[in-house]
Amino acid sequence: MVRLGGPIRVILARPRGFCAGVVRAIEVVEKSLEVFEEPVYVRHEIVHNRQVVDDLQSKGAMSVEDLDGVPDGATVIFSAHGVSKSVSAEAKRRGLNTIDGTCPLVTKVHRQVHRLSAQGFEILLVGHAGHPEVEGTMGQLIDRKILLIQSVEDAERVEIGNPKKIAYVTQTTLSLDDADKIVSVLLRRFPRLQPPPTDDICYATQNRQDAVRRLVQSADLVIVIGAANSSNSNRLVEVAASRGVPAYRKDCVSDLEAAWFRGAKTVGITAGASAPEYLVQEVVSHLKACYGAEVESDLDGTDEDVHFPLPRDLAAATRRRPV
Repeated sequence: MVRLGGPIRVILARPRGFCAGVVRAIEVVEKSLEVFEEPVYVRHEIVHNRQVVDDLQSKGAMSVEDLDGVPDGATVIFSAHGVSKSVSAEAKRRGLNTIDGTCPLVTKVHRQVHRLSAQGFEILLVGHAGHPEVEGTMGQLIDRKILLIQSVEDAERVEIGNPKKIAYVTQTTLSLDDADKIVSVLLRRFPRLQPPPTDDICYATQNRQDAVRRLVQSADLVIVIGAANSSNSNRLVEVAASRGVPAYRKDCVSDLEAAWFRGAKTVGITAGASAPEYLVQEVVSHLKACYGAEVESDLDGTDEDVHFPLPRDLAAATRRRPV
């Protein structure tokens, strides 16, 4: 079927979908299911995608929100978002076999927090309250408080004990635009503010936001495949909307609404870092069937070749597994 006025042009963002941290997190669960006695428990969703979580659960990975749901002596995996020191200590106290699925880029932020604290810095965390990554980062310090900065307004009113000894870190999945605005205010108020040695916002978040910036130069509608609780997916919607292009985030093809496509000539499609590619291809197939969509890829996009190894203890257990 080709609609009146000709087929829709569809541009697929590049890169899109799974990042190296998500690939690693899923591999951590799958390898743990091979090595350890089932069921294996995952504290919080291993990544923010219902389809991925349901698939792993069908294989024997049980998601729980708290360690109270994990039997003593069982294997528990910490999600890609990381956990606080109190959660790690509780798991150790109960004798749980813990596998750390924390994304290495989140672990890097945790290490920065400990280094800055040891040097006597007051620490600000730019991020969103309630996100599991933020909770894990703020929980890295037991005896000191990290101040959370969620907005420009927070940056304008935060009070600092020693403005000469202050540093900041960020949630890895923030909007680059929003983070820059917040940090600019903090730097104006606190010229001695120390930035992270390297940008905390992860390469995958940056690349996917850059890809949407390219999409909106041609597209008059952007569809983001990703979960409602996926921070990086929501930021992709914001990037498009901030540039005047309507954008919608949905879990899968069944959530699409025909009204969005009325009058649309060029549709950009991307996916958050925890959304599997098959969900994108289902949307593409739908648009081909319903609108005669002609599909092309973002030729100016970049391919990612980042790979994160398994946690050492899991890799060692995998090598010891009888063939």
